[in-house]
Amino acid sequence: MSERRVVIVDYGVGNLLSAQRAFVHCGGKVTLTGNPQAVAAADRLVVPGVGAFGHCLRQLEARGLVDPVKSVVAAGRPMIGICVGMQMLFEGSEEFGRHSGLGFLQGWIKRIPSTDSSGIEHKVPHIGWNALSMPQEANSNRWSGTILDGVSPGAEAYFVHSFTAWPENAQHRLADADYGGRRISAAVQKDNIYGTQFHPEKSGPIGLMIIENFLKL
Repeated sequence: MSERRVVIVDYGVGNLLSAQRAFVHCGGKVTLTGNPQAVAAADRLVVPGVGAFGHCLRQLEARGLVDPVKSVVAAGRPMIGICVGMQMLFEGSEEFGRHSGLGFLQGWIKRIPSTDSSGIEHKVPHIGWNALSMPQEANSNRWSGTILDGVSPGAEAYFVHSFTAWPENAQHRLADADYGGRRISAAVQKDNIYGTQFHPEKSGPIGLMIIENFLKL
């Protein structure tokens, strides 16, 4: 695929302009759209998300975008969810009740505990820069050929979230982060499906490298 064409899904949620600028900066030919046909035809798809899980899912559903997103995944074309967009890849979330997700990955989204691993209260949401680490279950070349290709463990990305994903299949963990001794699922992958809990568009040179890698898929 010679052109780096990418569709960013506009479903009325999130700061789409910063994501659009980052993908354009990395050489992407970006279409920002909420048109179901355009989403279904995407060569590469980006699903952003900011705010509450349930609200984001309802907005996708109300605009008729759930099936188009699923068709891109079924066709084997690269797709990435960012922040709540990553969380929606899972079966569901416990944020403000129980809400069903897109179900691409098994597992649920659960609130980050209000205490660190020693029982001392810490701030939730988790906001700021945090180091990416290789999941303990992964082999040393886990990031090779993925969106984290070339990223060194310990590189930092920017997070803003109160809930974290718990994949049932450890092989779907692509990167973790540590917050007060608590394990945070920083990035996930299953076949052509990717997700980042952090915001690559706000993560400086490392984030741009990750976007560049996605555009190469």
